[in-house]
Amino acid sequence: MSAPTLAVIGGGQLARMMAQPAIALGLPLRLLAEAGGVSAAQVIPDHVVGDYRDLDTLLKVTDGCAAVTFDHEHVPTEHLHALERTGVAVRPGPDALVFAQDKGLMRERLGELGVPCPRNAIVGTVEDVEAFGFPCVLKTTRGGYDGKGVWVVRSAADAREPFEVAAHAGVRILAEELVDFRRELSAIVARSPSGQAAAYPVVETTQRDGICHEVVAPAPGLSDELSGAAQSIALRVAGELGVTGILAVELFEALDENGRPQVLVNELAMRPHNTGHWTQDGAVTSQFENHLRAVMDLPLGSPAPRQRWTVMVNILGGSDPEVGHLYDGFPHALARDPRLRVHLYGKELRPGRKVGHVNTYGDDLDDCLERARHAAAWFAGDLGNESE
Repeated sequence: MSAPTLAVIGGGQLARMMAQPAIALGLPLRLLAEAGGVSAAQVIPDHVVGDYRDLDTLLKVTDGCAAVTFDHEHVPTEHLHALERTGVAVRPGPDALVFAQDKGLMRERLGELGVPCPRNAIVGTVEDVEAFGFPCVLKTTRGGYDGKGVWVVRSAADAREPFEVAAHAGVRILAEELVDFRRELSAIVARSPSGQAAAYPVVETTQRDGICHEVVAPAPGLSDELSGAAQSIALRVAGELGVTGILAVELFEALDENGRPQVLVNELAMRPHNTGHWTQDGAVTSQFENHLRAVMDLPLGSPAPRQRWTVMVNILGGSDPEVGHLYDGFPHALARDPRLRVHLYGKELRPGRKVGHVNTYGDDLDDCLERARHAAAWFAGDLGNESE
């Protein structure tokens, strides 16, 4: 008997990286790509080029599919409800996904659940921001990612631009306290429709210009108490919101008013996430395979780490788009480090663009960090033409 087909909306690198475990599972994928030749369309033959905002296109792509999942969170909520009415299983469903689409609704719901978050409020004017208090962080409630739609404001003058952007986009502005955090963490869990869940080790993440740069798994020096708290928050949020698939909960590690360590929820993502790319080579079951298993309601795989340490570093385009190695970087990078794992996305180098990532693993964290940082810099061209 042939396996059911899974539709994937969005042709980015996350969809691309679903393809390999789908092959191993014998699971056919059908892709809606935003343009010909995008990352996932290069490796998923059954694809349609079209606009995810067009309901007729969505209906065409999902026709005959058992379920549909997503590379991004931007499909209009009303379209997702329309897909459900056709009988296709939308995973995660629209009633869950809306809390990853709209930061204002997310903060409201997490507040109702008593989940620890930074102080926050919806603001409509610069005067509202002044009443909230400077300094603070302003975010558009919809549409922002990788640092876009986020501003640190320290005065009324700083706050004007966010409202201009929000008015043009027709979205609201969320104000949050500027948290004095020690570091950023991420807790990733997988959850199936039957309620089975699996929690990956909590990781430390490093951001640069709003983009995830580096991940260390597990988070060094994180106490069992805080690690357990972070995983419990992620599992509870997944259950309370009815998430199917991967849920990534981005967190701040900070001190409470009594000087005790605590974790605060920063963002939610209901799909495979950059902070989980380490699982491809560092966990028994990658986040991509567990996402597929979850959305098809198959038993989940073990999230246990394979090695003591795994480090992921993103390959980003440098300031000069003419400088960089990518595929031509393999001879040096692989000869220098035969244990290196490289994942390229089939994208052209552009300044600041994610074009791939590298994973290293082993018993020595400093060694893993050095190997991963060197390889990522080499592919991006940040090491010039030096060789070793």
